[in-house]
Amino acid sequence: MCLMQEEVPRQEVFLSHDFTKNSMMSGSSPFKMRLVHLDLKGAPPRVCYLSEIFPLFRALGANGLLIEYEDMFPYEGHLRLLRAKHAYSPSEIKEILHLATLNELEVIPLVQTFGHMEFVLKHEALAHLREVALFPNTLNPHKAESLALVGAMIDQVMALHPGARWLHIGCDEVYYLGEGEDSRQWLQQEPNTRAELCLSYMEAVASHVQAQHPTTTPLVWDDMLRDIPEDQLSASRVPQLVEPVLWDYGADLDVHSKALLMEKYRKSGFSWLWAASAFKGATGASQALTPIEHHLRNHVQWLQVAGSVPADTLQGIVLTGWQRYDHFSVLCELLPVGIPSLAVCLQVLLHGDFAENVKARVENFLGTSSLEATDFRSERAGSFPGSDILNLITQVSLHLCSSVDALLERDRFSKVLFYNHRVCLTSHSVPTYVCGFAPRYVTGWFSPYHRRRKFIHPVMIQHIQPQALSLLARWSVLVGELEAALQRVFYPDAVEEWLEENVRPSLRRLQALLQDLGEAAGARPDSGQDP
Repeated sequence: MCLMQEEVPRQEVFLSHDFTKNSMMSGSSPFKMRLVHLDLKGAPPRVCYLSEIFPLFRALGANGLLIEYEDMFPYEGHLRLLRAKHAYSPSEIKEILHLATLNELEVIPLVQTFGHMEFVLKHEALAHLREVALFPNTLNPHKAESLALVGAMIDQVMALHPGARWLHIGCDEVYYLGEGEDSRQWLQQEPNTRAELCLSYMEAVASHVQAQHPTTTPLVWDDMLRDIPEDQLSASRVPQLVEPVLWDYGADLDVHSKALLMEKYRKSGFSWLWAASAFKGATGASQALTPIEHHLRNHVQWLQVAGSVPADTLQGIVLTGWQRYDHFSVLCELLPVGIPSLAVCLQVLLHGDFAENVKARVENFLGTSSLEATDFRSERAGSFPGSDILNLITQVSLHLCSSVDALLERDRFSKVLFYNHRVCLTSHSVPTYVCGFAPRYVTGWFSPYHRRRKFIHPVMIQHIQPQALSLLARWSVLVGELEAALQRVFYPDAVEEWLEENVRPSLRRLQALLQDLGEAAGARPDSGQDP
């Protein structure tokens, strides 16, 4: 049995806009390859969960996976230090590939080789290969040891992915390139430029792939290429060696500018191009719930881009699902939370719009009667693998902090609503909830001033303590359910991190209040502790 099962300020999921205008005819997707991106540098799923979710990916319209292993790959030998504590074993990698094959999902591995090398360069043994000594982001492109390092990483990954038609070598967001001492000296020599430095290193890595794995084509993220003039791109060998992946995750993607960029790349000599959208992980580093409308708009606009370029331009699209913004950032939306957004985005790519019949198909695939965020907090969250996690995280994200705030901080009456053992805070009436009003007892009679001095009117303890105990008990039950659900899908470190970031601070506030109430109740009444 499986051990599992730019900030967007509003959490509402759906859907006020008519997306059927200016869109493709149903069933004529211009993207031959539709890859779901698995970002394993945060909250990597257990293999048993992947076995449950891959069939849904395929049913929704995906035909490939872009797997960004980062430290979850089982590196061996001198690279063994790159492994995370719960890194997949070689047999688990083979099982993932087998599951992908069973579900007709072609796997493209991703190995970062230039920027976003934090998981490599954070190690003291490899810190001398940093472009800038202080920062672990970027590899020094001048050292022969750098190329040897990424070559060894590529070769180990490819050894477990025999026959892969593509290998993504990253190369995005190469921050501080040109600022290291070696680069400064190199750039002082005419006619060396930062663009030439970037192109020459990309060429070196891609040439390694071509030499050692001749049937595999490297992919690169395109952001480091965007500002390089067409003639400079054409003069390099990069267009003959790689296929660029143009990424833009915005809801306001500039369709015309993207089409012009594609035209520039084609004129520079690139034979094929890829697009990259986002179904989650692109609207805030600490985002907990996925704003589906944002991602829907992003995909509709990518369809418009595809419709404005020649049919033989695009190889496919990567639906990215970022789990961290970088190796050191917090977790954003967990994979089960992003599944409804992924379903919407894949179906839009297949059908060209989000008409009512497409919406109904998505709801049927997910086993839900609604795609509204407020409905994800109930049993209507769906029947897809991980829907219980979506249900519980929605309740926590929408209501935990606000319910604690209502008790501890608000200087007005706040309506606290309970549904069975669920806890919700809302501004509107819900008939099935039991309602109670919480006056400003804490802010009025047990403020930080009172709490430091352990001073309180005894009658106020009788008002505050039962409310705090009840709220803590109700949330503790729900959080226990959530922790068990998370443990079935994720490894213990990911579960601990998510709860520590999103749950425990609020529970600690309640626990601290109760502890202070107990100490104040036990203080001697004649101790002279006047307010």
